[in-house]
Amino acid sequence: MTARIERVVTEGVVDIDGTEYKVENNTWIIGDDDEVIVIDPARDAEKILEQVGEREVLAVICTAGLPDHVSAAIEVASRDEAVVALHPKDKPLWRETWRETWPDIDMEDDGIFGVADVQLDVMETPGVSPGGVSLYCEALGAVFTGKALQADGPGKLAGEYPALPDQLTSIGGRLFTLPAETRVLAAHGDEVTIGDLEPHFDDWVSGSLTRKESADDGPLTDGTRLSGIKLDPDDE
Repeated sequence: MTARIERVVTEGVVDIDGTEYKVENNTWIIGDDDEVIVIDPARDAEKILEQVGEREVLAVICTAGLPDHVSAAIEVASRDEAVVALHPKDKPLWRETWRETWPDIDMEDDGIFGVADVQLDVMETPGVSPGGVSLYCEALGAVFTGKALQADGPGKLAGEYPALPDQLTSIGGRLFTLPAETRVLAAHGDEVTIGDLEPHFDDWVSGSLTRKESADDGPLTDGTRLSGIKLDPDDE
């Protein structure tokens, strides 16, 4: 196997509803010495393309349509006339950054992208954004989770969980079905493994992520049902 994973860290400011937030983003590059796929190109296309070097960019994949996931997408993709992929439910978010263009590919659950000698499997993981996706590479033992799941747990947007039940359903029903040794490579922060995070899931479901610290606060009797979590994505 010749494919490998590389990380580029960029820094900047994101404006959400009139409030500016300083953020660091991970842009991930997967490929070999000839070709690559770029995931979540954030704000600094020059730095990302410097890491890519002379290799051909086959595709730019955005795990969400949020500004810090797509802000360098067009510039990175245009160098080699690569396609840009995004879940269609995040197109309204994309339009906030790119008002005169659209992504080339509408990603769907269980879609597949190939690069070098590996493939990336698309997993719908909504929550932080309605069209959030993760990309699982079994051959490299890694899953690129965007904001869905990070080293410190479920990711937030401007310090909040926009749709926590959906996010926890995605994590429990999709991401935590992967092997424990799978590397979690998120859009922010350091890497961790599925096995490191999975033991915390019951606490998240029972309300630890949103419960205020109080002596009167007790555990939820049925966190899964009270939070609207479906451990099986097909469970109605």
